[in-house]
Amino acid sequence: MNIQTKYHGELTIEETDIIQFENGIPGFLNEQEFIILPLTEDGIYFVMKSVRTPQLAFVITNPFTFYKDYDFTIEDKIVKQLDIESATDVKVFNILTLQEPFEESTVNLQAPIIINTKNNQAKQVILNNESYKTKHPLFIESPDSIKG
Repeated sequence: MNIQTKYHGELTIEETDIIQFENGIPGFLNEQEFIILPLTEDGIYFVMKSVRTPQLAFVITNPFTFYKDYDFTIEDKIVKQLDIESATDVKVFNILTLQEPFEESTVNLQAPIIINTKNNQAKQVILNNESYKTKHPLFIESPDSIKG
């Protein structure tokens, strides 16, 4: 399957790689299919790109790379909705808000993206945890220390 992207032109993707958001994501309820593409060679940053809308993409990352103590429980209804059978089948990403300079970018820890890697069903979940905000500093350490 071919999709159009804003910066990379036409890309060929496998339909089995498409992430399905049954009800879209907050603010984009009609966007239900995304593909995750690597953004950097180090595997830290990715682009979650809409299959349908060429201009729509989000820069995402694994939050545990930056926040080792990030912790939450997925509600039972979401576990059931995504048909999650094991914690090992789950990937978690968070959307970044890019800033200039990049070191001032923030991460939305309040609304993680939960993906069941076995069936590619996903949902952006809004956490009811007051300690997680939509704009946490991405770098709590210097960017060079992340690469480790």
